[in-house]
Amino acid sequence: MSNEATTQHEIHHHDSHAHDAHEHHEHAHHEHKQHFFTKYVFSMDHKIISRQFLVMGMFWAIAGGLMSVFFRLQLGFPDKTFAILSNFLGEWARGGKLDPEMYYGLVTIHGTVLVFFVLTAGLSGTFSNFLIPLQIGARDMASPFLNMLSFWFFAIASVIMFSSLFVTTGPASGGWTTYPPLSALKEASIGSGLGMDLWLVSMALFVVSSLLGGLNYIVTVLNMRTKGMSMTRMPLTIWAFLFTAVLGVLSFPVLLSAAVLLLFDRHAGTSFYLSEIFIAGKALPNVGGSAILYQHLFRFLGHPEVYIIMLPAMGIASEVLSTHSRKPIFGYFAMILSLIGITVLAFLVWAHHMFVTGMSPFLGGVFVLLTLLIAIPSAVKVFNWLTTIFRGNIRFTPAMMFAIGFVSLFISGGLTGLFLGNSALDIHLHDTYFVVAHFHIVMGISAFFGMFAGVYHWFPKMYGRFMNNTLGYIHFFLTFIGAYVIFWPMHYEGVSGMPRRYYEYTNWESFKQFGELNQMISIAAIIVFFAQLLFVFNYFVSVWKGRKVTDPNPWKANSLEWTTPILPGHGNWDGPIPEVYRWAYDYKDNGEGGDYIPQNVPLREGEADDHH
Repeated sequence: MSNEATTQHEIHHHDSHAHDAHEHHEHAHHEHKQHFFTKYVFSMDHKIISRQFLVMGMFWAIAGGLMSVFFRLQLGFPDKTFAILSNFLGEWARGGKLDPEMYYGLVTIHGTVLVFFVLTAGLSGTFSNFLIPLQIGARDMASPFLNMLSFWFFAIASVIMFSSLFVTTGPASGGWTTYPPLSALKEASIGSGLGMDLWLVSMALFVVSSLLGGLNYIVTVLNMRTKGMSMTRMPLTIWAFLFTAVLGVLSFPVLLSAAVLLLFDRHAGTSFYLSEIFIAGKALPNVGGSAILYQHLFRFLGHPEVYIIMLPAMGIASEVLSTHSRKPIFGYFAMILSLIGITVLAFLVWAHHMFVTGMSPFLGGVFVLLTLLIAIPSAVKVFNWLTTIFRGNIRFTPAMMFAIGFVSLFISGGLTGLFLGNSALDIHLHDTYFVVAHFHIVMGISAFFGMFAGVYHWFPKMYGRFMNNTLGYIHFFLTFIGAYVIFWPMHYEGVSGMPRRYYEYTNWESFKQFGELNQMISIAAIIVFFAQLLFVFNYFVSVWKGRKVTDPNPWKANSLEWTTPILPGHGNWDGPIPEVYRWAYDYKDNGEGGDYIPQNVPLREGEADDHH
């Protein structure tokens, strides 16, 4: 298309967009007269929906964290009893000692809710919803109704998952991966009963929620950018959310198929995953299935899932690091290319979780190569973050502290991935505490740090108030030091061959030496859990009592969300949507004593927009 035609197209596109925006804006004014129910419960405003995702995610983070406290008490102090366990878990912890079956249930639900309900729905659901329309200059999502549905599917999935904790046979207890045959046979264990069915139904509904959200995010980014907001002027947050949505839309349906086939095996007499199984000496009639098939289906989602969790945190960290070091992001295009590289490679590495399933060593070698390749785009991002803050005029706000903490954890957690990506080493390290340590640091804790950075940074835009800084710093230091104290020692246990998911290790001569280390880890886990309660307290008190924001752009940032009123209504901008003239990271002398130039400021005479 010629330049002239492109300009014509853009003008036409903008006119129709402005007309739509005007209609939407009129519509928004009528909506302020709504009652509480339609405004806050069944809301179609992307900003309210993002807060719903965040609060639901916080509930699950506390629930999942509490479960880890319960099973860490068992692992750190296997010969002691705790009244708190019987108070919370009743029959499942008679006499203050955790029941072995419930131990597996807690480990399973802990993993499930933190990976899916907190770090997928809580992170993407909150920030993709909140920032995409605000940062690209749109009144709302492409389909506000589907957006509302995506939250309510997540809410229903949450209720079903939570209810599984209260059925008499207990929650699903096959590990968060629910591998068959343990999960496919109702009689295999007590946690393979009704709890497992509820787990599968909940995950199916969760996939629907993710797909509705993901499709909405993709369409919004591609079709609803304001005039002048070309793809190469978008903040890196939006690029990250776009690729996250693409990953989700392509990989989540595979998990859905795995869950549906598993339900068929459990209730319809099929044999997708079952073959030649004996229970108490009796052969089952199931023939011809393969438990490895489930692993392929699950892991085909399972590895992209790691990046569905990591990419939003990477985008948020890029934005926060650049804003608070008062420097343009280093290597903007390299950052976008590395996001594309991660997105493509994420689909080609799933079988590195399966080196010990008896796969051909040649095939294993292919997956080793692809796995080590994914370290390259990750390293590009790390060097770019470090170069961005190098010699910057850094403001150590709580958001910036968490963003720097994110980079630290991403580096240290990512390096241990090189060990596990190597099939020869992985055969020894597979299913040991080394794996637990690796993935908790690199995708669990570091993604949480990205999430915290985002909440502290955008809280003023969400609520028109600031969170308490002192509590923010205490939260950061307790969590940062605690995370390393918990997970770093686990590498040593794993190298010694200590297997994960065991109820106690006291009967093993070789692992008795780790008794005191396990106690220290458990104590640190309890302290870190209470530090998160401090964050929740800070969040909810600040919503009503926090220091009020007086400047619509308190961080002096360049992206479009800071051009709205302090508390934007449904429609985001009171007047027309601002036009964009430059990229999102113009941190330089603006000629008036400031060090930043927002995206909606026209170029000065003779100034070139280098990044377009």
